[in-house]
Amino acid sequence: MKIVKTLATAALIAGLSAPAFAETFTFTAIPDQDESALKARFGKIASYLSKELGVTVKYIPVKSYSAAVTAFRNNQVQLAWFGGLSGVRARNLVKGSQAIAQGLEDKAFKTYFIAHSSTGLKKSAKLPKAVQGKTFTFGSKGSTSGRLMPEFHIRKSFGKAPQKVFSRVGFSGDHSRTIALVQSGAFQIGAVNFAVWDKELKAGKIDTAKVSIIWTTPDYPDYNWSIRGDANAKYGAGFIGKVKQALLNMTDPGLLKQFPRSAFIPASNQDYSPIVSVGKEIGLLE
Repeated sequence: MKIVKTLATAALIAGLSAPAFAETFTFTAIPDQDESALKARFGKIASYLSKELGVTVKYIPVKSYSAAVTAFRNNQVQLAWFGGLSGVRARNLVKGSQAIAQGLEDKAFKTYFIAHSSTGLKKSAKLPKAVQGKTFTFGSKGSTSGRLMPEFHIRKSFGKAPQKVFSRVGFSGDHSRTIALVQSGAFQIGAVNFAVWDKELKAGKIDTAKVSIIWTTPDYPDYNWSIRGDANAKYGAGFIGKVKQALLNMTDPGLLKQFPRSAFIPASNQDYSPIVSVGKEIGLLE
């Protein structure tokens, strides 16, 4: 009986002293492409992170950019693949949160303005004046490449809001949908993430006889991996550093192709100060 009691006490002590990071580590991502593409991409990333971190890692899908920010704020996820704008919004809501990595291409990201062939618009060094009066679609309302930066450049070029420039303005919800809507002629012009365009072009999903690039924005910082400021307290000392290193060590071409990125590099909150400035200027950030 004494032996049983001793073993039970030992088990209890072992349980109490078990590391906090035994808890599942969860992450999400902004839904910038169709759901099937996201599941394929991030299911593989979850497996990679589980192996690298030695903990169970789970990917939780969300339906919108704002839902990704809310999940991060409410601690439903501890890590997220955000766009520039959604990352700033999320980090502002959780004290001590950090942007820890970005794709090599994210330091100098860009947006393509695309147009249906019926418009007669051709590639130009400046945003063509002839876009005025036509129908236009952004991506998601919370997208950096599909809304924030396109709106900034529209206002800069024409001195007025998009609703005053175009005959009709819509929000497709994601970049893949923007391409599909312009290619079908449902909207004459759209703004799309260059990486999604390039990926879908290579996959044969774009008919360049129907839709083409008419203008490319100047570069800006965009996507990032951001982690909650309390992750070390929840998963153990140094955990944030381990997650960052795991992301930077992601060199498998098959994994990088899912984004698509050629590599991941260190990032910081300061890298996204241009997004803060633009967001405040056009009223998307306080």
